[in-house]
Amino acid sequence: MKTRRRAAVLLAVSAVASVSALCGCGIRATAVPVDVGAAPSRVSCDTPAQPTGGVSGVQGFRATIALVCGSQLVGVERLVPVPEKRPVREPVGLVAQALLEALQKSPSEEERDAGFTTGVPEGLTAVSPRPGDPAGAVRLSRKPEDLPPVALSQIVCTLSDSDAVSAGPGPVVLGGPDADPPRAWECTDAVRSRPESVPTLGDVVRTPSPTPGPSRS
Repeated sequence: MKTRRRAAVLLAVSAVASVSALCGCGIRATAVPVDVGAAPSRVSCDTPAQPTGGVSGVQGFRATIALVCGSQLVGVERLVPVPEKRPVREPVGLVAQALLEALQKSPSEEERDAGFTTGVPEGLTAVSPRPGDPAGAVRLSRKPEDLPPVALSQIVCTLSDSDAVSAGPGPVVLGGPDADPPRAWECTDAVRSRPESVPTLGDVVRTPSPTPGPSRS
């Protein structure tokens, strides 16, 4: 079932002409009341319902993006537009670019009032994969380990929730624009509750060498 959902999202992004704005009912993020500071205050981490008809004229796909609220990550469902500028052509990269742009966008006034913020820097893009990268790896225009920890956590958890980028439960494979091998990061409960504690460096992921076939005499 997850493979079918992943294929559907990839098809929607690669064939932009056939993507129509999706209609949806009002979607609200999970409320997470949090006490902050010496004089406790509470943020609802609750987003206003989206219009029933979606966003008129927007071509895109539904996705959950990880925003910061009350010093933790909270998933918010969005209609993510297909990028107008496409620095990469392959479908996984296009989906990653769309999600990066959604993370960089400032939360709405209602979301800010509810306590939502984002730490993903503007200008961060997905770039083309390098030869030998494992399937599903996403290359960024900056090294992942050079990003602010909270921003890296937002990216990891957003990509891990995407059927198009992550084929199933497990780590997200990220790399930078250089020749360094990509590394794997996981969106754990600890990362969601304390995004500043994400490991700076993930585990190196290398593509296995092909097994040589039987020699012919």
